[in-house]
Formats: sequence, C-alpha cells, structure tokens
Amino acid sequence: MFDQKKVKDRMEKTIISFKKEIGTLRTGRANSAMLDNIKADVYGQLMPLNQLATITTPEPRMLSIQVWDATNVNIIDSALKKSDLGINPQIDGQIIRIRIPDLTEERRKEMIKVLKTIGEKAKVSIRNIRRDCNEEIKNLEKEKTLSQDESKSIEKNIQKTTDDYIKNIDDLLSSKEKEIIQI
Repeated sequence: MFDQKKVKDRMEKTIISFKKEIGTLRTGRANSAMLDNIKADVYGQLMPLNQLATITTPEPRMLSIQVWDATNVNIIDSALKKSDLGINPQIDGQIIRIRIPDLTEERRKEMIKVLKTIGEKAKVSIRNIRRDCNEEIKNLEKEKTLSQDESKSIEKNIQKTTDDYIKNIDDLLSSKEKEIIQI
C-alpha cells in the first residue's frame, strides 16, 4: 500500500530546508541566521560560528558575537571577512561586533536573483518528490497492489499536495522579497 504521509513528510523537509536557506540571506536587518553558513577553521576542522560563540542581535542593524575562546577571535574575524556578506567586523576583546550596512539597490537586485534561484531549487525538489511517488504508484498498479481507480485518486492527492507546497514556497519567496526590498 502507498503511504501518502511519507509524501507530505518529504515535502515538509524540503520546506524546512528552504526556510533555513533563505534565512541566511542578508536583508537590511541583523539576523543571526545570516552567519549560519560561515565556518571558521579552528581545532583542525571547519566549525560553524554558533559552536564557537554566542551570536546575538542587540540592535536591529547590529550583530554581536561573544567568542568563548579568546584564541579564536582573529580566526572568526577572518572567516567573517572572507564571507560574501559584505560585512566589516570590529573586534573588542572577545566580542566581535558587526554593523549591518544598508543594502544598495544593486545588492538588493542580486539578493532577489539569489532568492529566486533558491526558490526554484526548492520547487524542483518538490516536483521530484511528486515524480518519484507517481513512479512508485505506477509500479504498485503494475504489481496489482493498487487498482487503477486508487492510483488515479492517489496521484490526484499528490498533485494537490504538490500544488500546496509550491504555493507555500511562492508565499515565502514573496515575503522574503518584500523584506529585501524594504529600506
């Protein structure tokens, strides 16, 4: 028997991953998720910043990174400067402060292009899940495990679920786009 709950679970995981990925995109506001993809080379391996420091947003346009080990301050500073976020960290003892500059019009347009690319990848992923499920249903129908009516009904449900998740991605995209455009 075909488990339709697995379809929703897989699509839900895609949405969670998508939300996490667009959360790392820089808008005009400070957001600790912006630093999720930045890793520093400490203790012989690349480690995410949130495993080396406490990241807070004391002001709407300021990030504060409280580094736990003083020997890692310069390494984290270097990793931040190498990132594509276009930020300029300032060191104050074991605290690194990052002022989030306003986005230029050109940078906003670039961010929207990146956002749309991420959105398209998520949509493709959702459609791939639909395709895989439809193939599985066809195989079950050939094996006579599902009747033709059952398989058509399930395919219809999967298409509806796919449409719902694609709409969810579109809604998230437009919301994030408004956030990027907003000055």
